Amino acid sequence: MARQGKALKSNQTTVGKKWLIVTLAGVIWVSPVLSGSLPVIDKLSPASVAYAATTSVKKLGEEIITSGAVLMKYQYTNSTGAKSLANVVRVDLNNPYVKLDVMAGKGNQFTTRQSTGGMAKEHGAVAAINGDFFITNREGAPMGPQVSNGDLMSSPSALKGMYAFAVTKDGKPILDEFAFSGSITAENGATFPLAGINKTAYNPEGTGSTFSHVNAAYLYTSAWKAIDRPLNSSTTPTEVMVTDGVITDISVMAGLPTAVPEGSYVLRTHGAAAEFVKNNLEVGQKLTADYTLVSKKSGQKLDPSSLQMMIGGHTILVDNGKAASFSRNVNDLGGTRARTAVGYSKDGRYAYLIATERNDGSTGMTLQQLQDFMSKIGVWKGMNLDGGGSTTMVNRPLAEMNTELTFPTEYGTTQRSVVNALGVFSTAPKGNLKGLKVSGSSTLLIGQTGSYELKGYDTYYNPIDAGSIKPTWKSSNGNLAINGQSIKAVKPGTSTLTAVSGSTKATMQVNVLGADDLAALTTAVSSAPLQAGTSVSVPVTAVTRSGQSLEVPSSALKWEFIGFKGSVKDGRLTVTSVNSNTKVGYAIARYDGFSTVVILSAAGESTWENFENVSYPIKFTTNVPAVTGTASIVKGSGSHADSKVLKLTYDMTGGLGQKMYAYAEFNGTTGKTIPAQATSMAIDVEGDSSLNWLRAELKDNNGKTVYVDLAKAIDWTGWKTLNIDLTGYNIAFPAQLKRMYVVNVDEGQDERALTGSVSFDDIRFTMPAVAGNEGLPTGKAVMTIGQKSLVLNGSKVAIDSAPILKNGTTYVPIKHVLDAFGGQATWNQSAQRVGVLRGGMLLELTVGKKEFILNGKRHSAAVAPMVQGGRTLVPLRLVSEQLGLKVKWDKNTKTVTIES
Repeated sequence: MARQGKALKSNQTTVGKKWLIVTLAGVIWVSPVLSGSLPVIDKLSPASVAYAATTSVKKLGEEIITSGAVLMKYQYTNSTGAKSLANVVRVDLNNPYVKLDVMAGKGNQFTTRQSTGGMAKEHGAVAAINGDFFITNREGAPMGPQVSNGDLMSSPSALKGMYAFAVTKDGKPILDEFAFSGSITAENGATFPLAGINKTAYNPEGTGSTFSHVNAAYLYTSAWKAIDRPLNSSTTPTEVMVTDGVITDISVMAGLPTAVPEGSYVLRTHGAAAEFVKNNLEVGQKLTADYTLVSKKSGQKLDPSSLQMMIGGHTILVDNGKAASFSRNVNDLGGTRARTAVGYSKDGRYAYLIATERNDGSTGMTLQQLQDFMSKIGVWKGMNLDGGGSTTMVNRPLAEMNTELTFPTEYGTTQRSVVNALGVFSTAPKGNLKGLKVSGSSTLLIGQTGSYELKGYDTYYNPIDAGSIKPTWKSSNGNLAINGQSIKAVKPGTSTLTAVSGSTKATMQVNVLGADDLAALTTAVSSAPLQAGTSVSVPVTAVTRSGQSLEVPSSALKWEFIGFKGSVKDGRLTVTSVNSNTKVGYAIARYDGFSTVVILSAAGESTWENFENVSYPIKFTTNVPAVTGTASIVKGSGSHADSKVLKLTYDMTGGLGQKMYAYAEFNGTTGKTIPAQATSMAIDVEGDSSLNWLRAELKDNNGKTVYVDLAKAIDWTGWKTLNIDLTGYNIAFPAQLKRMYVVNVDEGQDERALTGSVSFDDIRFTMPAVAGNEGLPTGKAVMTIGQKSLVLNGSKVAIDSAPILKNGTTYVPIKHVLDAFGGQATWNQSAQRVGVLRGGMLLELTVGKKEFILNGKRHSAAVAPMVQGGRTLVPLRLVSEQLGLKVKWDKNTKTVTIES
């Protein structure tokens, strides 16, 4: 039997008069308080066996973290061909220099929360994953058990099918479903059962009790930081303070107004348990607390003091190396999400800490896919941990001093604050220098100077000070220019960077990104006024094919100005003068030939609404009657304190489990008019870090409803300017802005705030003159395959090259299209690249490549330009449609009709 130590906390519950709503991180369910119903157990369908045969796992690489721990990267391909990335820290439980342990919140206490990375830094872990499920709108404590170095900090909740993972002090892994068994013994020998240690209020399953804390006794230790033990338990406590086994204070029908000191615990009682206190306990008497864990499968007792660690989880996923039937209902854990799991190998030697990705480079996994992946990499028995927005992994790269995020979370670089995490710790002594490693960025842009240094690691693969080593740097080719300790990227391609110090050397592969590596090149603004004196900030960002965003050095860009004279200096575009009779100008930036464009035209950005003198109604509406809120014009705060703003408040608590919207509706159902063609929108928004979705709804001139994403996640507080490119929404203007709103979708809802407020100010639209299309010819042109003429608006016009038909595609010299409908073309002989400027479009195609660049974004095509008879021919339909023209093909007459 284990004596009381720092106790663990359970998940928390909101108790109402009729309904009990349990909201866990990653799982939501609603059940009647008095129903007594148990969760449905999902069975493994026979089809899942066949499903596993259609999937595959590819190991992408591995890196040593420390002696006994290795980080491995995998790519999982599901039955549809979609690919997901998974990261696995494999820990050798037989290695004496590594161990697993659980970290809790801040200061290793419950009712506090901290990111996984923050806990790893505080505790000195070399790797970590997020841990147990918890109720997001409560104090912050795990649902399941937690043991750290033999100390039971939290007991299991009385819930069905909730598994826990543990490692004994002699390195044996355990994965089982546990119950808590304990009692207190008064000095007179009277006893009373303990219900748990450090638990929040919840609805027990299968115990016959309605609420967890009714007629029950719980221990709370110094691991529970909050004074309330717990919140919203629907009970009034009688509490007993015990220090060194002796009762020092008793508070009847009220909680003690203090946190639990180190070395003490509070016995929290209600009802029958409080009567026990009244009849058997007095200040100065001894009180003994005894407890143990019990396997629900075998009935065998497990002394927490025999454990190195234990962490709670959810359903079992893998048993005997195969996908197991789910031990709990997983309907609310559906969809493809980021996932976290833990398990061990058949021989018990290895523990696997698993985190799968859902981000721009990975689709995420369903639970069934996670089961399949785990079994394929050798997990013998494993369980699910908190996933979705909670999924996080950090690791310390070899020779580095600190941990870093292993991959982007569902919120990018933002790590969600959670209640506990499973950490990997090195226990090795200091070793001798084993090796050196080049540390620095493996990816550079042309013109970018990288920061590199030589770092060392010892015989246990832990970092060692190598600061006194000043290496000589060498590059395997001319892609990198080296001047002393300065290393600059000059040409695209891969180089081997070598650091040499005496007889020791270390190498690193550095990839200098070229045009072929990019998916997009974007500027901060896509349009600007075409007038002398215009000055706008145009920092350029490159987005790689893998989704990485990098700021492009000014020295790596070549600018070209068409229709005006100007310059770009320190990231600012300045118009010096405008050419005569020019309606549209182009500022083209190229990185290694990859282009993006800023369109300049007669009109620029104008303020559409600043909320200073609103003459139309704005009101709050919602799709769920239980959602409440307000939409009103109020005095601003912070940087907008001197102006009026539109403030939208919302409380979605009553609509939990549904897809909920909180709208600020403009002018009833009519909306407010955006009169002219707008290419971009800017709006100042005061965020609430709720991680909810922020959108705007427009109705265009054709009656089409257009939903515009303002922010995928409100992940900031204070004021921030959002810039939205509208060119891809195909909005027919004039349009109506009907409402701006906060969205809280049902999937992963517990990961976002249910209450909050956002404010809006200074809505601006950039409205170039007819989006740069002013003055372009309109009409109809008809071309016939093989004929050197076209019919333009009824008149026959001679052309010097006939359109041809090849493999079902019509090809023409682009000059003929531009002569008829306006625009200009350029040809780069060395790059074999055709450039087309028309209205608000810059289109670039390369001979032989089935890709094209349109306004800074790479797109795929079914066909490519070609050279025939010394002429460059482009696919007619592809080019025409990208330039906003309509194309029709008549196979009987072999004619192509183009209209504008």
